[in-house]
Amino acid sequence: MAGVRPMLSGVPETLLWTFYNRAYEAGRPYPVLDDPVALRLLEDLDYPFEERFGRPNPFHSQAQGLRSRCFDLAVQEYLADRPQATVVALGDGLETGFWRVDNSRLNWLSVDLPEVAELRRRLLPASDRLRTLSRSATDLSWLDEIEDPQGRGVVVTTQGLLMYLRPAEVREILAACAERLPGGVLVLDTMARRLARGTVAGRSKVGTMTIPPMRWAMNPGERPKLRGAHPAITEVRALRLPRGRGAMGELIRIQSLLPGLRTLTPAMTQLRFGGRTSY
Repeated sequence: MAGVRPMLSGVPETLLWTFYNRAYEAGRPYPVLDDPVALRLLEDLDYPFEERFGRPNPFHSQAQGLRSRCFDLAVQEYLADRPQATVVALGDGLETGFWRVDNSRLNWLSVDLPEVAELRRRLLPASDRLRTLSRSATDLSWLDEIEDPQGRGVVVTTQGLLMYLRPAEVREILAACAERLPGGVLVLDTMARRLARGTVAGRSKVGTMTIPPMRWAMNPGERPKLRGAHPAITEVRALRLPRGRGAMGELIRIQSLLPGLRTLTPAMTQLRFGGRTSY
């Protein structure tokens, strides 16, 4: 049976690079991210990964696995207190977080552009607690799709997404979540300004793919500014990468901590919204 060939370009194509790295890491001995669904998905795709992106880079692959693991841990922390919460994954791409964190009680809403949403429906296992919505994250009507947000709780993830939006769009998403999801949290990653400038100038490439312009950037030290998006943002907390594997993992951890080096990789942050969620 022939594999599914994804026809993606621009920002949607970047999901294939991140997926490729994550799946490569999942296939390594003692992976930092246990992701069997990604490994099966790799077999179902007909795409020239190595030709397009080059051979997998062990540093990038482990860093990508650790980034996804960091998001997983933040979601699991929230689910520990609110096990029936809804996880809203904006720009979910070919992430397989649902199967990595599933506690058999959560509900998952994947929000992505139509061409990506269709890929998810064709390739990923179905579940009655998983819905895929064909919609841009900037179309805030996805908030209306969340069932009982104040009763069960909501955690929103935006992995590898916000940097490709315009600053006004990012602010609008953060403000809408703070307004509509009291007691919820939002987990995001940001790219440093220096690296983002290279993408805007068209100088940043992965293999033969030119990385699309990253319109919104923020250095790690600028995190406190996120409070200004809405008064209901009550906490802005830096998330640290989990410990990695071997010398490469230690290098990634040190790079993420040192002021002079931590701007070379995405920084993870959690926002908490005021209000009490009862369950």
